[in-house]
Amino acid sequence: MPRPSNTPWLTPYLTVASGRAALDFYSRAFGFTAGHVLDENGVPTHAEMHYQGELVVMFAPEGAWGSTARTPRSLGVEAPQTFYVYCGDVDAIYAQAIAAGAISVMPPADQFWGDRYCMVEDPDGYRWGFATRLDPAKAPANS
Repeated sequence: MPRPSNTPWLTPYLTVASGRAALDFYSRAFGFTAGHVLDENGVPTHAEMHYQGELVVMFAPEGAWGSTARTPRSLGVEAPQTFYVYCGDVDAIYAQAIAAGAISVMPPADQFWGDRYCMVEDPDGYRWGFATRLDPAKAPANS
């Protein structure tokens, strides 16, 4: 078996400012649940988070494992990628994320490609897009 069960072929591995803060934020904002967390002296140095029963992201804090990687927020740059996550209710996830401290980049709206979509930025500066497929009869016409 080339990979563990319930593990996708590609999983983003992020650098975060604080493993504990990231675990809390992703849980409250997006409804992610903690999977395997490696804790050293009370500090999470590696964490895996799941959504809908599947691994969706892993992360470690700045400086863990001798890494010099920094978060987009620490570097003062816009993250060059956006994570695109399908969910059951874009509007509810958006409201939950904003209440948990995410920054709105794009409020929920029906998009020409057939999804209802929003985008938020997490405390470390990563951008997360959430989408729900629209009923084809309700999707905006392509321009």
